[in-house]
Amino acid sequence: MPDSKNKNRDNDSARDFDGTIANKTRFGVYFFSETLKTVDCLYKSDSCSNRSEFVEKAVRFYCGYLLQNKPELIEYLAPQIGTITDGIIKGSEQRLSRALFKLAVEVGVQTHVLAAINDIDNSTLFKLRSMVSDEVRRTNGIINFENALRYQRNEE
Repeated sequence: MPDSKNKNRDNDSARDFDGTIANKTRFGVYFFSETLKTVDCLYKSDSCSNRSEFVEKAVRFYCGYLLQNKPELIEYLAPQIGTITDGIIKGSEQRLSRALFKLAVEVGVQTHVLAAINDIDNSTLFKLRSMVSDEVRRTNGIINFENALRYQRNEE
């Protein structure tokens, strides 16, 4: 009969992956030395504090994979899909924000250059803005420089 000291050593309480307190049970596992070296190299990069946490995550992941044709699949896929989607959205958002900022800077530079070299009255500017707004709406934002040049040359 095991003494109470060993019993406490074999069972431990810790936070589960969903944040609830759960009992952990200790048991022996045999690994090939190469597998253990791989675990030692990777567990910190997966934000795990120790090997045990890494193996726990790996086992849960693999169990989810094996249960993919069962109703328990939601426990496996939901966090995975959420994490992947969040990463894709954040990455796309950052790239779009940077591109829009660079585009706004370039448009601002062009606007100031054009304003400095041209003498356009307010009514012409208002008509041009209205025409371009209609053109952008009609072409879904695709502006062709050659067409604009032809239009401006015919106006002169």
